[in-house]
Amino acid sequence: MSPDPSGPSVDRPAPEGARPVREEDTFDVGAVAAWLREHADPEVRDELAAEPEVLQFAGGASNLTYLLRYPGRDLILRTAPRGTKARGAHDMAREYRIQDRLRPVFGYVAEMIAFCDDPEVMGRDFYAMERVEGLIPRGDLPEDALTPEQARGMSLAMIDVLAELHGVDPEEAGLGELGKGFGYVRRQIEGWSRRYRDARTEDAPDFERAMAWLDEHQPEDVANGVIHNDFKLDNLVFDPDDPTSVVAVLDWEMATLGDPLMDLGGNLAFWVQADDHDLAPYRRVPTHMPGMLTRAELVEAYCERTGRSLTPEQWRFYEIYGIFRLAVISQQIYYRWFHGQTSNEVFKIFGPVVHVAEQRVARILGWA
Repeated sequence: MSPDPSGPSVDRPAPEGARPVREEDTFDVGAVAAWLREHADPEVRDELAAEPEVLQFAGGASNLTYLLRYPGRDLILRTAPRGTKARGAHDMAREYRIQDRLRPVFGYVAEMIAFCDDPEVMGRDFYAMERVEGLIPRGDLPEDALTPEQARGMSLAMIDVLAELHGVDPEEAGLGELGKGFGYVRRQIEGWSRRYRDARTEDAPDFERAMAWLDEHQPEDVANGVIHNDFKLDNLVFDPDDPTSVVAVLDWEMATLGDPLMDLGGNLAFWVQADDHDLAPYRRVPTHMPGMLTRAELVEAYCERTGRSLTPEQWRFYEIYGIFRLAVISQQIYYRWFHGQTSNEVFKIFGPVVHVAEQRVARILGWA
């Protein structure tokens, strides 16, 4: 059953990025709404009496994200794409459990409403959570959106929250069973190298020299803590009245236990500075704005907040890892376009991203 496009009477504007639901992603709104009314906490149920208007957030190559608009509040619904197995690559129960357990000890997680694993309701697992309102820095903000002081504050706020996450005790949060223990660095280098070789197309660089370098220079894990694994500026929600204050962290589907410096390396691979002219065409977040810290300054700030000591030579491994990981993700997306598995021309741009990443690695390691 398709969502009712009229929905309830909602007199507030829809958030940016929320669009009508794609036909292939529709579901029985009445069944989901009835289930939520029955299973949400009593203090929430009264606000869920009406059948919601449903919108879908654009993007997202992995799990699907919907906006359920009730007259009194908005909820976010997350589920796996149709035809996938929720307990495999799209483990909604795991994603829900991580956030539900983290929230008491890490205040930047949205409130979880309910998780459903009854296939009679939607045909696949899903969960609902509160929608956190605020500023999500994506694309290009207006030039006057942030003063240089605010941009600097936004940079530091991101690092503050990442450092706080890395300080969470997994056992205290009830997440001690989440990962596979020490050996995270080795598993990541082996796994991403294998994935790149599997996804390489004939027009892609081979990256063999970089993969060999990573294999030969990998350090021991510095810790085995809670890591987000996709911690980027556009996965943060900032206070709309204070862009230097984070109110929530989004997209926890890849969170696990692992080496926090690998999390930092993955983060900063997406941080395109104002002087990164070769990366500018592929920048997805406004990290180039006046006042934004450089990658080196962000690493320094992270070390100050965590008490870690990290020389430039030591950091180089994590920086190369982050760039290589980004290259693999880009190549996996490009592979689908190259082999005609998608007609979406947007995927074509990821091919050049892989080449730029290889050139960046070569410059850092003195090969170019």
